[in-house]
Amino acid sequence: MRFPHLSLRRLGLLTSLYMCQGLPFGFFTQALPVLLRKQGISLEGIGLASLLALPWALKFLWAPLVDRFFFPRLGRRRSWILPLQGLMIMVLGLVSLREPGEGLSSVLVAVLIVNLLSATQDIATDGLAVDMLEPGERGWANGIQVAGYRAGMIVGGGVLLVFFERLGWRLTFAIMALLIALLSVPTLLAREAGGGREGARSPSSVAAIAASFWKRPHARRVLALIVVYKLGDAFAVGMLRPFLSDLGLSLAELGWLLGTVGFVAGLLGALTGGALVLRLGRRSSLVGFAVLQAASVLGYAYVARADAGVPLLTALCAFEHFAGGMATAALFTCMMDWTDRESAATDYTVQASAVVIATGVASAASGFSAGRLGYPLHFSLAAALAALSPVLAHLLFPGARLPAKLALDEASLSGRSPGRHPGEPSTGV
Repeated sequence: MRFPHLSLRRLGLLTSLYMCQGLPFGFFTQALPVLLRKQGISLEGIGLASLLALPWALKFLWAPLVDRFFFPRLGRRRSWILPLQGLMIMVLGLVSLREPGEGLSSVLVAVLIVNLLSATQDIATDGLAVDMLEPGERGWANGIQVAGYRAGMIVGGGVLLVFFERLGWRLTFAIMALLIALLSVPTLLAREAGGGREGARSPSSVAAIAASFWKRPHARRVLALIVVYKLGDAFAVGMLRPFLSDLGLSLAELGWLLGTVGFVAGLLGALTGGALVLRLGRRSSLVGFAVLQAASVLGYAYVARADAGVPLLTALCAFEHFAGGMATAALFTCMMDWTDRESAATDYTVQASAVVIATGVASAASGFSAGRLGYPLHFSLAAALAALSPVLAHLLFPGARLPAKLALDEASLSGRSPGRHPGEPSTGV
């Protein structure tokens, strides 16, 4: 498979960075709900536990600081990424020294801290990706981004869950810390091109960076589209693991079904979606992939009413993750288009936080919905919400009406790599 315009060094760097974030997040979001359910925690409690990901929703509050302050010699983005990766390794190492039986509260606090570190690293990582990539490269690169993140979640939410009963709590977290250390090596060795040169000129003030996105035409339309796009899917998936657990699936079966089969399908979907974005165009990709995403959620409503066996559940899980990967790659590509390189990390983070807030609220509410309506009606309601996504994607997509800095020219939409804007520095890695 050939990735146009992207060097192997940049591919490796992006993949390692997003895998580094996906690994612990995969364990906490995929494995932890199952472990909580096995301990008798209510559906409402499991849904509310997703609020521990609050830093991912609020990271736009400190994103301007990440854009503004850095050490020029180390690089604008590496100044944040490297220390945060080191702190994450330390926290996971400390968690490995305690068993959850010694106090569940300490485990939940550790989850919150790791989410805070990962969310802040994500600000700098997304800024680095925007700095590195030209518009014509963003489809493929966002496929790599989503695929790398999902690969980390395969390990954290799938492989480690499968072997959790054999490894135990302490060894599981020690392995996570070691893997993150290994994934940090490409960032440690990379040289952030233009880091010293860009650092010589003073960026905008924190206030100007924070206000940048909100001053753009169609900013509210963009945010409305972003909020709605993954809402129905998140509302369904929030109760998917408890649903499968209540069907009687073991931890190993859940790890294989969701953490391995599902996320491998999601990885392939992300790569496929990233490639098709360049061929189909941004709007067509958003609409088409949202249709597939809604159809997969409708499938969960069907199996909740039928006596579904493991083969059908496996096929549906693979389809839902594949469609979700395609939709996410298309959405993230458009989000990169709607940023400015002067405030890239902040602009992208505002949009990413909108996604997290919307999906987090949907996930937190999913437990109350499933608890009161039952699984069949809950998944039916989720399918109805997901069906709104393609309609609103078509109606709200700003397209060519955006200013030049926020929209792609005809060359990039047709898959050719456009030139840089006049005066833009080269920011490749």
